[in-house]
This record gives sequence, structure tokens and C-alpha cells, in this order.
Amino acid sequence: MITDLQPSAIWHYFYQITQIPRPSKKEGKVLAYLLDFARQHNLEAKQDKAGNIVITKPSTPGKEDIPTVILQSHVDMVCEKNSDVTHDFDNDPIETIIDGDWVKANGTTLGADNGIGVAAQLAILAADDIAHGKIEALFTVDEETGLTGANSLANDTLTGNILINLDTEEEGEIYIGCAGGKGTKAYFKYKEKEVPKDYFWFKVQVKGLRGGHSGSDIDKKLGNANKILVRFLHSIARKKYGMVLSEIGGGNLHNAIPREAHAVVGVKEKYKEDIRVKLNTFLAQVQDEYKHSDSGINIQLESMQIPSKRINRKTTEKLISALYACPHGVIGMSYDIPGLVETSTNLASVKMIDNHIIEVGSSQRSSVESQKEYVVNMVSSVFELAGAKVTHNDGYPAWQPNPESGILKLAEKEYEKLFNKSAKVKAIHAGLECGLFLEKYPHLDMISIGPDMTDVHSPDEKMKISSVGKFWDFLVKILENLPAGQTV
Repeated sequence: MITDLQPSAIWHYFYQITQIPRPSKKEGKVLAYLLDFARQHNLEAKQDKAGNIVITKPSTPGKEDIPTVILQSHVDMVCEKNSDVTHDFDNDPIETIIDGDWVKANGTTLGADNGIGVAAQLAILAADDIAHGKIEALFTVDEETGLTGANSLANDTLTGNILINLDTEEEGEIYIGCAGGKGTKAYFKYKEKEVPKDYFWFKVQVKGLRGGHSGSDIDKKLGNANKILVRFLHSIARKKYGMVLSEIGGGNLHNAIPREAHAVVGVKEKYKEDIRVKLNTFLAQVQDEYKHSDSGINIQLESMQIPSKRINRKTTEKLISALYACPHGVIGMSYDIPGLVETSTNLASVKMIDNHIIEVGSSQRSSVESQKEYVVNMVSSVFELAGAKVTHNDGYPAWQPNPESGILKLAEKEYEKLFNKSAKVKAIHAGLECGLFLEKYPHLDMISIGPDMTDVHSPDEKMKISSVGKFWDFLVKILENLPAGQTV
């Protein structure tokens, strides 16, 4: 049981968090838990219209002059599971498994992003043996699907000048900047047509990919199931085969690289064996392409019953061409910070929704605002040329690094004292809520820290047990050793 792990306080609360379903936009159960926690510990709590909660803990005796620190995490989690796993994210707890020095879930996302941050906040709030100044624990909602909680936070909710975000995935690294992002959706309206006679119908499925975070993992040459599926469909879309499409789908969330995709396809009966040969050849090609970075890739073909309807040819052609042309992956690297992805885009999802509409979801990121708009417009142009209707969300700003940050300098000093080595100071290509906080509270001095996690936003998500203790000790030391005064 993870409740037997050390430090016991943070693992106790992490376990409790895993037992509470908390998909994005459905955080009611965990928010009720937090308000109840505050009541049980006689702590002041307030909740805004969006659902965000702030729990305030007074300073410990003798620490009244220490500046107020905001500890911040988001309460929602990415809900992804393997196709052969039965799990209801709205109602079922996460089943955790200890595997050596790692904690993972049983075929689903773990929710350590950002459940471990929430657990750390609760452990600090509940502790009676940690000396600290006033704490404002901010719990935001709906980070994973658009940062709407942070975006809706009022500019008079918080009083602290220092914010420690607990949403980092690499122990020993202190983040001081992140990319901004924007979501783009394209909508294709199709007509249902009768299926042609004397056709071979089959389902083609792309499976076995690692998936991953569309920001931090975008440079790892992971396979995108949507792109791989469309490459195959494009190869058989020539008139010779008479290809028609009845169904298509792939991916789920805008911030996850799609792991699985499928299509139900028909071709002229006489080309049945040709298609099988083409698929085998194509599979061998992509397996070779991804042998070092995503070696589990598999593509399956199974014959199907004749469907009742198909998508009209014109829409099929435009959809496949647009998906083929749509960029995915790294667009540009940073010249300012070596090794940092500056700009990227993720072709995240293809879904058939109501009213004969196919929805294509994508997300664009950049640490440079003008480049973010450039890649957004690039993706939009592809779909507009194909006749699709294109929409965008509000997006979120980049968090510009401040190398002169006072809380950064203190954190660097405390880390070296604790572990006898220097922490790495980085900016990341993922999206954090810090940029939005900075828009509302320009005076904030911020860093982001956390334990080691891998494969977040996928069912392979796992968290390193030994790093959780280091993350906890580091956080406690920062709080204990903040100097008196208004600034660090």
C-alpha cells in the first residue's frame, strides 16, 4: 500500500486523492473533500465561482514576519486508459501499484499530475511540526483542458508575493518559465451516403504507442496515432481502390499525444488481399521509423460487417488530405535556452460527434507569443483550405523566466544544502498556470518544483517514490528558511 511509504504525511494524502474521482470539469467531489479538510483543521477556506479554493493557514509562532507563501496545485487529472481496461473515471478510484521505486496505476493514468502537489499542500496545512510564515494554499480547477480555473481567478483573491507551483515532473529541477499555448479545433460537416456494393469492409487500428505529454514529450519522436493512421488511409485513397470511409477516430485530449486511432474503411472486393499486403508493408516501415523511440507500435486489420452508412467522398478526401498536411511535432527550438523546444503543435484528436460533424482537436505551444500565433495560423490555414470551420480557445500566456528571482536564489541555496549538489534551473515547453497568475498578480515571485514523473497523460504514468521524499524535504526547507521581510 502506498500509505506505508515515507514520508507518511504526503503519501497519506496522495492515497486519499487517488480515491476521489476528479476528471477535468468534474472536480466537485475533490473540492468538497478540500472544504471538509479545512473545516476539520479549523482553517479558513474560500471558494470562487469557478470552483478554485484557497485555504489559509496562519504563521507558526515566531514566524509572523515571514512573507506569505502561496502553494499552488491543480485538482483535476487527465483521464486516459488502455482500451482493454474497464474504468469509470467519474466514479471509480485509481488503483495504485508499487513497482520497485515507482508508483503507477493499473492501466490508467495515475493522477500524480497534479495529485502529488495537492497532497503536499494538504500535508503542510495539516502539519504541526513545520515552522513557516502564513500559507495560502491555492487549489485550481480544470487545468488540463484549458487552465480555466487559473484564468478565472480574480486579481484580489491572493495576498502573498511568493508563489510555489507544485506541478513540476522532475526532481532536482526548478522551473522558472514555461510556454504559452492555444487550442485549435476544426469541424468537417459530412453527408451520409449509401454504401457501395461488392466492397470489402475492414477496421484498421493503430495501437501500442506510448503517448505522452504534448509539451514535455513532443521532442521525443513519439508516434502520433492519428498521423500514422492517416498515412495509411492516404496511401489507399487512390481511385483504383475506390476507398470509402464509414468511421474514424483517434486520440482524446488536447494535451496528450494520441496513442490509438482507428477507421472503418471499404475498398473494392478485388483489392482485399492488396490492402492486407500494403498494410503489412506500411507497418514494417513505421516500425523501423520508430524502433528507437516508440517500439511498441502495432497496426491491426480486421474484416467488418457492412456498415449502414458511409461518409461522402468529398468530405473524406478533404479530411484525409487536411489531416495528412496538418503539422505535428516540434516547429522550432529556442536559441536563448539550449535544448528547449520553443514552438510545437500536437494533432491531438479526431472525433465523430453529433449532427454529422467530425471534430479535429489540436494544441499549439510556444514560449514566444508571435510564434504561437504563427503556428496557430499555420494549422488553421490547413483546415480552412479544406473547407472546415475553425475555432480557437482563449489560450494562455507564456511565463517569462526571471533569473534574478529571490525565491529562486533561496531555493537553489536550500537544495544545495540538502543534497550537496546544485539544482538545475530550467524553463519548460509544457504549460503551467504561472503565466496566468503573473497576468493578474504582476508582482509575484514564482518557482515550480515537484518529484520525478514519467509518461504523464498516458496509462504508463508513474512517479518515483524516492523522489517524493526529496521533493517534500525541499519544500519544507524552503518554507522553514524564508527570511523575514516583504521580499526574499
